[in-house]
Amino acid sequence: MNDQHDHGALGDAEYAEFMELAAEEGFDAEDVEGALEEASHGPLPVLAVVGRPNVGKSTLVNRIIGRREAVVQDKPGVTRDRVSYEAEWAGRRFKVVDTGGWEQDVLGLDASVAAQAEYAIETADAVVFVVDSTVGATDTDEAVVKLLRRAGKPVVLCANKVDGQSGEADASTLWSLGLGEPHPVSSLHGRGTGDMLDAVLEALPEAPAQTFGTTVGGPRRIALIGRPNVGKSSLLNKVANEDRVVVNAMAGTTRDPVDELIELGGIVWKFIDTAGIRRRVHLQEGADYYASLRTAAAVEKAEVAVILIDATESISVQDQRIVTMAVEAGRAMVLAFNKWDDLDEERRYYLEREIESELAQVAWAPRVNVSARTGRHMERLVPAIETAIKGWETRIPTGRLNAFLGEIVAAHPHPVRGGKQPRILFGTQAGTMPPRFVLFASGFLEAGYRRFIERRLREEFGFDGTPIHISVRVREKRGRKK
Repeated sequence: MNDQHDHGALGDAEYAEFMELAAEEGFDAEDVEGALEEASHGPLPVLAVVGRPNVGKSTLVNRIIGRREAVVQDKPGVTRDRVSYEAEWAGRRFKVVDTGGWEQDVLGLDASVAAQAEYAIETADAVVFVVDSTVGATDTDEAVVKLLRRAGKPVVLCANKVDGQSGEADASTLWSLGLGEPHPVSSLHGRGTGDMLDAVLEALPEAPAQTFGTTVGGPRRIALIGRPNVGKSSLLNKVANEDRVVVNAMAGTTRDPVDELIELGGIVWKFIDTAGIRRRVHLQEGADYYASLRTAAAVEKAEVAVILIDATESISVQDQRIVTMAVEAGRAMVLAFNKWDDLDEERRYYLEREIESELAQVAWAPRVNVSARTGRHMERLVPAIETAIKGWETRIPTGRLNAFLGEIVAAHPHPVRGGKQPRILFGTQAGTMPPRFVLFASGFLEAGYRRFIERRLREEFGFDGTPIHISVRVREKRGRKK
């Protein structure tokens, strides 16, 4: 861990003042440190867990994230859309991408294993490759090894289902895969997972390879996402051709999606191609499913998600799912309604009603109405993207934030619950990209009140086009009553 003063977004003086405030209100310094640390982290390094079906990937992922209480509900269907979880080991935080829910029967086993491994490897900073030590290495395993070699990412080999001494011998045969030392693990009983995670921490970089905004003047990364056939390609082509400056199409390895540098409104942007993993023709049945994987991959690599929605059709569950994905990833966001030229008055009226009801949770996202076919209103895209980035990077100094919180608490106190009235005592913005706030309170704050605080923060300080994370720390009960 680095020992320099890293207080997230707080400067030294601001930090000292803040800790003094926390002590006055009776908060434990270590607790406050932890809360700031948690909220101020930038993008986390990503660990992918890959392997054949039934080798115990999901059990292993649950082991890894089970050390925090944040095990997300495992409802069928949730795993399919939700691909990443936060985890912590030995004081370091990272994201785990679980490919366990991805073996769709319709795809044919080998194809699905290859595709999920390909996706996961592309987005990851390091990979845990899980092999069933009781079965040994199969042809499918060998195929995944080839993919891993080509990608050149660091790999930790996990020999799962090793429940005793005899299993250790099975595990050692996996040296033959040529991926280095097999780590014998029983994800069911937790045996050996600690040693394996130590190896993972050595393989993972401190921060992901793509850190945001560190290359001064580097092009900002935009993911153009939306459900299949909503017009993403035609929009990208329109954007590129209008300005005829596909500055350069950089392709890394053959597996990499091509990111295009495109000039729009006098600025060069990097558009991350959500075509991502090539759609194999025989995978058509799983097309929607793969579309969501590709979307997740693109969003992970982007700073801004431009979500394209077909204005001529009703807003679908899939549209909402894509919006949720971008919000959960904490990206800046712009909603672009395509095929606007084709709307009659009646459809416009109903679309407005739909947006109000179906997309209420992202009422803060800038909206542009465009036509990818004719290129109409394309010039509005840039100001919307710039607004979203500005909101995403906004930070409010602690003093100003606390003055604002004080006014709110005085004017709109939290409702009394069970004879008590919880109060927000003070807070700080611990991070940006997206803005992350930590509020310290005397008691539990209800969800409705948190939403009210978020709404007021937006009214007061803008934050257009960005999700806001608010975490609340409640003061521990002291021995003596005041």
